[in-house]
Amino acid sequence: MLTVLLGLTGAVVYGAADFLGGLAARRVRAVRVAAAAAAVGLLPLLAGVPVVGAGFSGQAVLAGVAAGVSGSVAVLLLYRALAVGPMSVLSPLTAVFAAVTPVVVALVRGTVLSVPASVALVVAVVAVVLVAAVRDASGARVTVTGVVTAAVAGCGFGGIVLAYDAVPADAGVASLLVARVVQTVVLGAAVVVVALLRKGGPADPGTTAHPGRSAAVTTRSSRSSRSSRSSRRTVVAVVACGLLDALANACIQAALHVGTDDATLPVVSVLNALYPVGTVVLAGVVLRERLTGVQWTGIALAFAASVGLALA
Repeated sequence: MLTVLLGLTGAVVYGAADFLGGLAARRVRAVRVAAAAAAVGLLPLLAGVPVVGAGFSGQAVLAGVAAGVSGSVAVLLLYRALAVGPMSVLSPLTAVFAAVTPVVVALVRGTVLSVPASVALVVAVVAVVLVAAVRDASGARVTVTGVVTAAVAGCGFGGIVLAYDAVPADAGVASLLVARVVQTVVLGAAVVVVALLRKGGPADPGTTAHPGRSAAVTTRSSRSSRSSRSSRRTVVAVVACGLLDALANACIQAALHVGTDDATLPVVSVLNALYPVGTVVLAGVVLRERLTGVQWTGIALAFAASVGLALA
């Protein structure tokens, strides 16, 4: 029960972090948001060192590096996948691979799932697909490159769970800290590369020059005031995204280590992949975006699967 509770909490918090990151990415390039959020996420983890400790053993550091690299590569590949193909197909595909990868690894290791747990896991994976399904009016076509990129990105997200599963019991927040530092460095480097590649091209969202710069002083002042408020909201969203993402990682690591049976890894993996639930619910509440019947069905199945896993 505690494993399921922590896993679901991590998924919901991940979803909230993604929602806030998505809001910020409307004004700033997504890779910049991801890099800044990764850096912000160091703060709560550092604050947690005196509380839960941090044992930087070789295994803890290695697991942290693996989680950081896996997460960074997954994020970058996801951006790439969504840039070359339809989000309505590639986003659910990424989530499915994120859920299934650790499950496959656990089964290869010899984990035996009960029939109720197996059914609940299948239902949860279906829920992931339904909840992550979004409208896509871009007209983009599904390509082999897009599918492969999305699949590898999903495996990368699943790799995060596998890495945290390998963290020693006495590591505390050590692996989480290492992973966050690695993500900050890798994504920060990606920001620099993107800036160099786009040098001389269109400016970032929110920094594009407007043709009406010679308008009246009062108009410029009003526009500047709105821009300032919007910039503050963007900063708040990025900071909140980073804090929540760090908390979600901590929940997932805790969920993996409070369990005592072999089924813990696949259960936490699939629960973790339910993060789109938090994102779409917040989008509906805050942005008044209407959820489709398919998404509502996915949410209902996610709830049923969670109950089933808790009772299995």
